[in-house]
Amino acid sequence: MEDLMSFSALSQVLGARLLTGEGKQDAGLCTGGFSSVCIDSRAAQSGALFVALRGSVQDGHRFVDAAFRAGAAGAMVALAALEDASLGLYALVKKWNRVLVAVEDTLKALQSAAAAYLKQFTHLKRIGITGSAGKTTTKEIAAAIIAQEKSVVMNEGNLNSETGLPLSVFNVRSSHEVGVFEAGMNRRGEIAELARVLNPDIALITNIGSAHIGILGSRDAIAEEKKNIFSEFSGANTALIPADDDYRDFLTKGLRGRVVFYGASTLSPLGAVKDNGLFGTEIEWGGKTVQFGLPGKFNLRNALAAAALALELPVSDESIRRGLESVKPLFGRGEIFRGRTTLIRDCYNSNPESAEAALDFCDSLDWQGRRIYVMGSMLELGTNSDEAHAALGRRLARSGADMVFLYGDEIRPAADVLSNADALADAPLRRIPFFHTTCMEDLAGKLKNLVRDGDLVLFKGSRGCALESLTEILTGKGGGDSDVS
Repeated sequence: MEDLMSFSALSQVLGARLLTGEGKQDAGLCTGGFSSVCIDSRAAQSGALFVALRGSVQDGHRFVDAAFRAGAAGAMVALAALEDASLGLYALVKKWNRVLVAVEDTLKALQSAAAAYLKQFTHLKRIGITGSAGKTTTKEIAAAIIAQEKSVVMNEGNLNSETGLPLSVFNVRSSHEVGVFEAGMNRRGEIAELARVLNPDIALITNIGSAHIGILGSRDAIAEEKKNIFSEFSGANTALIPADDDYRDFLTKGLRGRVVFYGASTLSPLGAVKDNGLFGTEIEWGGKTVQFGLPGKFNLRNALAAAALALELPVSDESIRRGLESVKPLFGRGEIFRGRTTLIRDCYNSNPESAEAALDFCDSLDWQGRRIYVMGSMLELGTNSDEAHAALGRRLARSGADMVFLYGDEIRPAADVLSNADALADAPLRRIPFFHTTCMEDLAGKLKNLVRDGDLVLFKGSRGCALESLTEILTGKGGGDSDVS
């Protein structure tokens, strides 16, 4: 396999100290390079560079031996770790005759290495996507559209973090014309770090919501963080911002580059739109109609965001139509399972906005049977958690549900609302049969006993709730077998 970069070049980029099995400590004396990058020794392949990261639970330096045993050509380690006798890194590099790349901070070095690697591809059009919700789906739709005409690379699945995006960047090859990368965040400052890695030519924000508000404390702080996707703009870049977002003016203030507001009212090729419920949306684009298979208004918003990106490249209307028709749901994001019941599995993530959107969608369906809403806790809401879950309880009391199941400790305030007759005294709030538990076995037992043939069932909750484990109870299919039409 061809090397991505030589160890000598990597050392020069990072200002790193190189050590080899022969005892050489000079970048100019080190030959060879690496053909892949990993942070998990179990994923190490022959020729890989293993990056040893220190986490809250594990220290990657303790797995250098395993990475070398698996065939890694080198390991990136912290300078301080070299002097830790318990790690024995000097002995390991001699034992395996491999290369150590010693740096001050391995995470920062991984990001810097990825940025340097990406700069080699001057022809690559770099697209960055962030936002509180919809970024993964928007990325997948955009890649599906652009791939109709151009060679595309993107981060796989949800590899959008401080480590996931840099690792994804090393998948770029000279044959790629467009890179579509999403940037997520789990801490303040992370989006700016990812923008330095990617340095996007085009960057899009899907929305500013309350996901991760427990980390940043307010929507204002979330908007500030997400705006950092534009922080590396030099003036020739393009920012795509949702036209109807209440932070649109804040997001454009001081921005160096061209601004495009996108949405249903701004996309000139967009014609009539028809909601086909569980079967998705019929979209007229460029005078011709296409069937977009992902259901709900929230997925339509994602599709229009992706189409707006495609227009900036540009990509033809025909390719946009073909791309929209080719899209299939991702795991846990609006999947539909048809069996004795019809299950909508939307449990990859949950926050107040996405929960409201899921309930709006299910309420809007023309359904002859019962509606059963299984709601898991919304995690990472911090001090806003109790009020957000109480608001969810009030929203459920206004919903079309015939029965509600609540799962998790954080969702308890919703149960308190649904059990409070005084709180539900005013229309349109109403009493709904509900069950609350923090035990998955109890929830599974209740669903087995109470769900009937012909019911419409919604699973909506944060990933940590693992509601997908209940799929087989309702459909007879495993957690990964959807049959979306």
